[in-house]
Amino acid sequence: MAVTKRRVLRLVLGSRRNPLDPTVRRRARLVAVLAWAGLGANGLSAACYGPEKAFLALGDHADLGPLLALIMVASVVILALAYSQMFELFPHGGGSYRVASQLLGPQFGLVSGAALLIDYVLAISVSLASGTDALFSLLSLDAQSYKLFVELALTALLIALNLRGLHVAIWFLFPIAVAFSLVHALLIVYGVGAMAPKLSVHVAQAISSTARLSQSTGWVFVVALLVRAYGLGGSTFSGVEAISNNVNLLAEPRIKTGRLTMFYVATTLAFIAGGLVLLYSLWDIRPLPGQTLNAATFGAMLPALGLSGGAAQSLTWVTLVLEAAILLVAANSVFIFAPSLLANMASDSWLPHQFRNLSVLLVRQNGIVFIGGCALGILGWTRGDLGLLVVFYSINVFLTLALAKVGLVRYWWSRRRQTGSWWRRLAIAASGFCVAAGILIVTLTEKFFDGGWATLCLTLLVISVCVAIRRHYDWINQRRREVDRRFALSQAELDTIRPLETRTEGGTAVLLATDHWGPAIHTLLWIQRLFPGQFRNIIIVSVVEVDAGAMGAVEALAKLTFVRDAAMTQLEGFCAKCGLTATRVVGFGTDPAKELERLLKKTVASVPGCVCFANQLVLPPGRRLAEWLHNQTAFGLQRRLQAQGIPLMVLPLRLGW
Repeated sequence: MAVTKRRVLRLVLGSRRNPLDPTVRRRARLVAVLAWAGLGANGLSAACYGPEKAFLALGDHADLGPLLALIMVASVVILALAYSQMFELFPHGGGSYRVASQLLGPQFGLVSGAALLIDYVLAISVSLASGTDALFSLLSLDAQSYKLFVELALTALLIALNLRGLHVAIWFLFPIAVAFSLVHALLIVYGVGAMAPKLSVHVAQAISSTARLSQSTGWVFVVALLVRAYGLGGSTFSGVEAISNNVNLLAEPRIKTGRLTMFYVATTLAFIAGGLVLLYSLWDIRPLPGQTLNAATFGAMLPALGLSGGAAQSLTWVTLVLEAAILLVAANSVFIFAPSLLANMASDSWLPHQFRNLSVLLVRQNGIVFIGGCALGILGWTRGDLGLLVVFYSINVFLTLALAKVGLVRYWWSRRRQTGSWWRRLAIAASGFCVAAGILIVTLTEKFFDGGWATLCLTLLVISVCVAIRRHYDWINQRRREVDRRFALSQAELDTIRPLETRTEGGTAVLLATDHWGPAIHTLLWIQRLFPGQFRNIIIVSVVEVDAGAMGAVEALAKLTFVRDAAMTQLEGFCAKCGLTATRVVGFGTDPAKELERLLKKTVASVPGCVCFANQLVLPPGRRLAEWLHNQTAFGLQRRLQAQGIPLMVLPLRLGW
């Protein structure tokens, strides 16, 4: 049964990969074109719903569309320049969360990370809901009842794809991004070109309408109208940050690849988003029941191509199916970079440490499953209501963007005496802040009582949970350091102690250890107390976990190895001081439990009769609920090894009693 299960998992997920193989790491990196499709699709797909929200907010003043289109294009350019600063300053990734954490402080980083976490879950929901809306625009109203089922099924498909690996998911969906961009670019060029004789008249009319409106209502009303439309369409700009958040996934040289990717994403988004708003205005499009504004636009444009009714309808179908498909690609892009945020926050102990782990396929499996599960829950709760989801989505994304831009403003101001071009970069960062803060204020003002309050409450709830998790990990680390200090040997003692040679007499105990030597020594004392004089030889087995932080950087892996070597030295010194021989066995792996199982089986086979020992944290009664934050590695190993006839004793390690 177990063999069959492993074969099915390998068939679905693929073969395991070696985390220490540099060629595997290089193949996991994204060149600019793949990053444009994989990371930039979230921003690109926003053109399917953001421009529509902005244009509809103009209400009876649709002739202001050209001016709104120009403002949207300028905003994309400003945000792209501001984000380019972020990945230049933080080439190892982290984006808005890392910027806020390091430039403003960990508390601001927590707010940014919590907002981003909710935003990512909502981004999947918004993309799939919008894509399904586009697809069902082609069907009868009777088919609307199946929308939610399709959204849930697509979410499950994306979870499965991303569990196989980054490149598998991107290559599967890359042709969709290319086809979407080409078809929409051609339709925009045709739609604007067909109205070229009227374009100058339309622009002049927009200017005169603006002047008349300002005379009758005042410039304040005109500006407020444009700001409101611009703010409610702010989801158009919400995906541009993905490049700076995940620059660590890009091929070397990272900064050059990041700039090129940002150029591709910004150019495509500005052209399509601005072009669509211009089309709505030039073709005088009005919303139709059961159809998106894009569907109504293409339905009005395509017959003018001179095609027969069937051909025009077929082209409309192709275009809207591509819109639905690009939103699927956008949802997939979130599965690429959301686990990175979870890993970064887990590294800072705001979230469970399990989110740092890589699977045997070198993907952040826990993050993918968690984000996907939350998206399924949100879709089920809102019944896939796009209007409600977009409100939730737009608030948090611009909260974290505003915090990041404040961090950049503070950074460049503090560097004004050290950097010659500081004023230019400060101006770009300040402009980015104005864009993000303006959209945030408008969205909160307009939609606070329509669901915005729920987003803020949910963000505060996530922040509260993160604070509780951080406090627990801080408490655990303090207790572990106390145990380390209790048993620590000075450097002078380590220099004078000479390791003993392995004896043939006496039993052998295999001791599992981590980068804290105190708990392992505590377990060793348990062994001597329970089995006095029986074990004279100690084999110390430990695994250096190649997690999300160490996978992409040799320096991070070297640091982890150095810390583990220091712990091993302390353990060997203590064993020698007690008259015991000590041998270390150290492995590397993304799944510590499986790597430990492999090392223990190999050790037991080479040293017959040895007994394995591990420890398990036992927390005070008031902290028992927090035990799920720690891996149950010892008990899992015990079950698997004992099933194979290998004894493993788990001894208690009480902390804080």
